[in-house]
Amino acid sequence: MIHDEAFHTILEAKFARIISAISELHNISLEEAMNIFYHSPLLPLLEDGVADLHCRSEHYLAEEIWREAHMEE
Repeated sequence: MIHDEAFHTILEAKFARIISAISELHNISLEEAMNIFYHSPLLPLLEDGVADLHCRSEHYLAEEIWREAHMEE
């Protein structure tokens, strides 16, 4: 799916809010939250707009990303 610059700008702002939510919900640093987020298998799906994941709330996505990151442990 091809997206325009506005879509990417909005998505980047959403990513920042998801990272902040991960940090706040799990009492970790923003750096740790960024590491979890940018290594998440959900990131490419969010970027591509798969299943309209980008429409989900930041809280929901933060919890899903956290859950996936800790399933591997």
